[in-house]
Parts: sequence; C-alpha cells; structure tokens
Amino acid sequence: DDQDADGYETEFQAWEPEFWKALGVELLGTAVVEKKKTDDDMKVESNYLRGTISEGLEDTSTGALCERDTKLTKFHGIYQQDDRDLRDERKAQGLEKAYSFMVRVRVPGGISTPKQWLQMDEIAETLANGGLKLTTRQAFQLHGVIKRNLKSTIRGINKCLLDTLAACGDVNRNVMCSSNPSLSEVHEQVHEFSKKLSAHLSPRTTAYHEIWLEDKVVAGKAVQDFEPLYGSTYLPRKFKVAIAVPPNNDVDVFAHDLGYIAIADKTNKKLLGYNVTVGGGMGMTHNNKKTYPRLGELIGFCTPEQAIDVGEKVMLVQRDFGDRINRKHARLKYTIDDRSLDWFRSEVETRLGYKLEPPREYTFENNADRYGWTKGFDSMWHFGIYIENGVVKDLPGSPIKTGLREIAKAHKGDFRLTPNQHLVIGNITEENKAQIEGLLKKYKLDNLQHTGLRLNSMSCVALPTCGLAMAESERYLPLLVEKLETITTEVGLKKDAITVRMTGCPNGCARPYVAEIAFVGKALGTYNLYLGGGFYGQRLNKLYKENLKEDDILRELRPILERYAKEKINGEKFGDFVIRAVVFLLINNLYIM
Repeated sequence: DDQDADGYETEFQAWEPEFWKALGVELLGTAVVEKKKTDDDMKVESNYLRGTISEGLEDTSTGALCERDTKLTKFHGIYQQDDRDLRDERKAQGLEKAYSFMVRVRVPGGISTPKQWLQMDEIAETLANGGLKLTTRQAFQLHGVIKRNLKSTIRGINKCLLDTLAACGDVNRNVMCSSNPSLSEVHEQVHEFSKKLSAHLSPRTTAYHEIWLEDKVVAGKAVQDFEPLYGSTYLPRKFKVAIAVPPNNDVDVFAHDLGYIAIADKTNKKLLGYNVTVGGGMGMTHNNKKTYPRLGELIGFCTPEQAIDVGEKVMLVQRDFGDRINRKHARLKYTIDDRSLDWFRSEVETRLGYKLEPPREYTFENNADRYGWTKGFDSMWHFGIYIENGVVKDLPGSPIKTGLREIAKAHKGDFRLTPNQHLVIGNITEENKAQIEGLLKKYKLDNLQHTGLRLNSMSCVALPTCGLAMAESERYLPLLVEKLETITTEVGLKKDAITVRMTGCPNGCARPYVAEIAFVGKALGTYNLYLGGGFYGQRLNKLYKENLKEDDILRELRPILERYAKEKINGEKFGDFVIRAVVFLLINNLYIM
C-alpha cells in the first residue's frame, strides 16, 4: 500500500506554501486552511492505537468505521474493505457500500498446530466468508468479516494462541522463515529465531487487549502506555523481515526491508550465524519514477546471539531517519538510497557498539516450494500441497477446505504455511503416514500433476475486496495460466519451472518484480508485462510492454517461450535466457522500456 489514499495531497500541501513564498505572495486576505493532520499526528493522538475504535464498533448505524480509525485498525491486523462488485448496485439502491473487514493473523515462521488450523477453519466458516487465505507472508487472512463479528473473530483467534496485532500498520509485520522442513537441524534453529525476533519487535501497547479481548474500555487517557522501541509515532511505514535457509530462497529474502540468510557449518547441523541484507521492497506507483522496487543489499554477517540486536538496530535507524512527510518515500529502501549503504551500515554499527563481520559464502538455487513427500533429517515425513493462490475453500470436485479439516483432526504434527501460498503437512510419523496419505488421496489433495508454470504461479487477492486493486489478480491468474499452459505444452515446456506472478496494482504484494514473468494490473483487463527476474529471487525484472490485454500477452510471450524451448539444449536457466531474449527483441526494435 505505497499509494496514499489522498493521492498527491501529502506532498502538495507541503509544497504549495513554499511556492507562494518564493513568488513573494503572502496570500493576504485569503482564508487560512487548517493544516491537514499527518499519519504521525494521528498516531500520537490515538493514545497508542486506541483512537475511537471502541466507540465505532458500537455504532450500529453503519457497517464502517471512521477514516481515522481504519488507519489505526491496520495496526491491529484489520483492514476495512467493501465488495466492489456490488458498489454500483448498492449505490443505485441508495445503500452504503457493502462494508466488511479483512483480518490478518500473524504466524511467525508460518508454523501452526492442527488445533490452530481447526480454530481458523471454524472462524472462517461461522464469522467470515467461509474461506481461508494463505498469504505471501505466511499468514492467515479472513475476508468478509462484518463489523458486529469483529470482536468475536479476534477473540476466537487469540483463543488458539494466535493474534492479529502488528499484522499490518507502520510496524514490523509477520516475520517470514523458510518453510522447507527437510533441509537440516538448522531449519529448527532458524524457526525458533523467527519467533523470538517477532516477539521482540512486537508493539507493547495494551490497546489491543483492551479493545478486543476485554469487555470494558478504560475511559479517556487513564491508561498511559509506553512503546520502548516504537515510541508514540511508531515507524514511518511498514517494516518487513524474512529469513532464508540456503539453498532455497522461498521467502525472496532480497525483497524485504531486512533479510537474514542462515549460514550453517559444513555438516548442516550447526547454525553459525546470518548474512544480513537491508533495503529491499516491492512497492511502487505507476508512472512515478521516484518510486521503484529494490533488492536488499548485504551489509555484513552476525552471530546467532547478535541477530535480534542487529534486527532491532536496523529497524530503529529506519524509525529515526525514514521519511515521515511523504509516505510514498518512507520505506527503508529510500532511506538507504538517499543516504548511501555505507552510511546506513555505519549508523547501525554505531548503535550496536561493534562492527558486523564480512558476509559469508552461500548459494541459492531457487525460490520455489517443494511439493509431495519428503523425509526430514529426524526421519519425520512432510507433504507439500499445492494450494492455488493460497485459497482454501471447497470447490466443485475439489473439497480442499473439508480435506484439510479432516487431516487436522487426525494429524499430530504441524501445518506450515509457505511463502508461495502453499501448505506443508509437517512432522508426520511413520505410523501416521498411511492415514494422512489416505486422507490426501480421498480429498484429492495429493494431485501434483500440474504444469511447472502453474506450480510456480502466485497472485495477490485484488478484486473484489482490495481497495487498491486496479485489475483482477486472484480470480484471473488461473485462467491466464491455463492459456499459457497451452503454449508451454506445445513447445515442450510443460514441466519447466517458470516463475509467474500477478498483482492487481503496482504495490507488489505477490512480489512480482522478482518473478521471471510478471503481470501488474493497470486497469480492468489491462496489465504491464515484466520479464527477466532471477529464478532464485536475485534479480529484478524489467518492464517489457505496457497496457496489454489478454490477447496481447499471449502474442508477446509465445515467441519468447518458443525461443527458450529451442535454447534448452544448452542447459540454460530460464531467468538468464529471458534477458537474452529481451536483448534480441531490442535489437529488432520490439522492446519497449
């Protein structure tokens, strides 16, 4: 959500007075316009994220909350939305928009228990729209929660020892962690670190407990909270953390504000520490060159004992130096580009009181999920399930939600939400393997006979609920992939792993700018096409063509896929080949930047 709700107003209000002053015009005799309050003003006046949320929940005259409170509820993990498919119809009937709320649940490292899965399943069925969404940041999302059900929803989530605090807002979000459980003992150590880091960077306000979990609200400012890390203004913008365990970069570690790359010893049993990356971020705005996606850069290596302190200091430097005037320029990537990476490293090290060590060697091979059965280092079994775009609901001939519910009733291990919106049924004992295998087959959850293109596709939610969406994404990508599959099958690429991502706007929730092929929504039915991202998330793609309809997309991609198929005999990787294909088309005057 790098786009401001008020468009250009944030920057314009700061620029206009200076413009008239430069012209020597004092605007005498004109009405004095009250200065518009900033988001930081709103945070300070909210009494540590309370605002008038409690009063708004009691107002039965509308299904919505006031605008200021909708900004505050994001810190509580709640977004106010409306069904955009129904806007015109309800407007014609003289009704307000069909308001509902999206509730995002933090799951540090993406691991939940069968009991938690069952609780989320029940909440989705009774208090939301019936479906569960597995997000690109390893969290649960509930959609279609109406205002009168919000408290019951949050209480139900907390009942199973999950929460929604800081799942959104200008704070550290859900901490991501590589979900592949079969690599080594190191994964277990890294997951424990992800939980500790998430807890350490969590807000300390008691407003969450007071508003959602208690029956009484403290009047006025009788309660004075204290935020030791954030202060009353919190961060300039959201802050995202991911932890990768080589050789798999499923979290797209370079796409986040702060990244950790786990470094193990030669036996892969002992965690030596982490390479630290900073300054990644996907959000941008169409036709605004001052906004852009950026990959994180290495600033050094830290030991496991130093890792939490390093994360804290990186976040605090951004807290103190991030842009608090222009929210489009407020992410860490802009802070670093404005001041330099060397300056940022020096500032972090000054606060740490020691120097970071030089980065250690590591190797990434892909950023994909691992499907099917794998056996872990401890002889436990794991099954990776393909969940298209993370949508968990029963469909005709595909009872996904029912099947996972029945597995959760029988399963004694865990459920691992992956960074690519899929699911791993983890830690299955040899004794229980046959039972889980039977349930997977019964509910058709063991079907992995998909093309490489489909298995590596991902989208954001977009329409009809996301207020920022300019085009379809979740509802449309499967249809487009089906048509692209016709081409890949014809040219002999049916099983090739090709990373394809789609978003309904340029804010990058599905991390499209590191995909080999990406579609970014521009308007209904219209997308910008990006090509050339690295297969393991190490390289940004490039804008290839703008404003393409479906027929245009298929026409543009066919010759590139055909050429790649011919080049395969040389053992080329797709991401590298795309760049050469683009250069080839540039020479032939067919490439548009």
